[in-house]
Amino acid sequence: MKITAGRFIGSAVAAAAMVWAAPSPAQLDGNSDEARVPAYTLPDLLVMTGGRHVRDAQDWRKRRAELIELFEANIYGVAPQALRRQRYVVDEQDQAALGGLAVRRQVTILLDGRREGPQMRVLLYLPAHTRGRVPVFVGPNFHGNQAVHPDPAIHITPSWVVPATGIRKGSATLHSRGIDASEWPVEAILKAGYGVATYFTGDLYPDREGAVAESIHPWFRTSPSDPQRWGAIATWAWGLSRVYDYLATDRAVDRDRVIVFGHSRYGKAALWAGAHDERFAMVIANGSGEGGAALYRRAFGETIRVMNNYWFAPQFKTYAERENELPVDAHALIALVAPRPVYIASATEDWWADPKGEFLAAKGADPVYRLLGAGGLDAQTMPPPGQPALSRIGYHVRAGPHALTASDWSHFIAFADRWLKPSRR
Repeated sequence: MKITAGRFIGSAVAAAAMVWAAPSPAQLDGNSDEARVPAYTLPDLLVMTGGRHVRDAQDWRKRRAELIELFEANIYGVAPQALRRQRYVVDEQDQAALGGLAVRRQVTILLDGRREGPQMRVLLYLPAHTRGRVPVFVGPNFHGNQAVHPDPAIHITPSWVVPATGIRKGSATLHSRGIDASEWPVEAILKAGYGVATYFTGDLYPDREGAVAESIHPWFRTSPSDPQRWGAIATWAWGLSRVYDYLATDRAVDRDRVIVFGHSRYGKAALWAGAHDERFAMVIANGSGEGGAALYRRAFGETIRVMNNYWFAPQFKTYAERENELPVDAHALIALVAPRPVYIASATEDWWADPKGEFLAAKGADPVYRLLGAGGLDAQTMPPPGQPALSRIGYHVRAGPHALTASDWSHFIAFADRWLKPSRR
């Protein structure tokens, strides 16, 4: 199907798009001009590589396997399986927290079973006053577990951290507690009947170029010359699956209602984790842009040419300025979540993440959801800001810049309420 720049765009969002800010110096190589978006044709999700049409759920399982391999080979790389000797050390369990609202757990995952081996640290809050097993939101964080809430008992990450308030020469200090709390409305999530779990991505792959030697890759003997070696996004997504491994062992957690989410580059990781790992019951990506929910073929905002090399498999960068030759696009990534609920969120001023491209990709995944009888994205045009579509493929665009806000979270919770129906007292 030939897609043009105006298809599916709503007038309200088109008007809001007019307030997009001018690009910063770091973004001058991105495309902020809709007139420069080329005509393109999205790969047909319901046609197998050999030309056979996908007609039912059994056919889709075969097509799904094809698409996973194409994403691994051309975009994210091939991640290893979890090691069988992986084990969990509960550093703190059933600790009352947040004025009695929560129970806090802090867990170290020993990825090869040894204290001296690679490890990651998980922070988990569960509502203190609920009946039965609890559904949980799980996502990566940017500056260490201590940054998501000012709770003084959260362990401070020992891993290298990107510059921010309270970070000195790559090390987190006491002054970094709660610096990202606005992105993590923990109390609101708990009061809604959900738990929240997080881990710091720097435990697995420091979020900077040239850090592969400091990542977990050497432990897995990843070959630097392999064009399909897993990049940082695949590594962070792999980490989300390791958090799920632990949550599935926690008797207070409903393993059938674990929701993976992420913001910005970690929205990319959340989508890949949810697409690859079907144990996640729901997937939410906020402002994930290209490499996440936005269509590559639009070449709008952040493009392949300007994206960080270390995020992806080396093969991916060969598609810079020849996006139409990619065998997959973001609509296929979203479709890989089917028939599970998936939610895509954008912001009107976030041209770098291409809100229109995110909506078009969500719409492009619709035929797969319909084929599987799950419903799809009911909105035919982009909803106005603040008016979410809570269909099986959900979507909202928030007025404002690239951010993760309490408003976004209110929509995520409403979406989870609709499709996962947590029990409440």
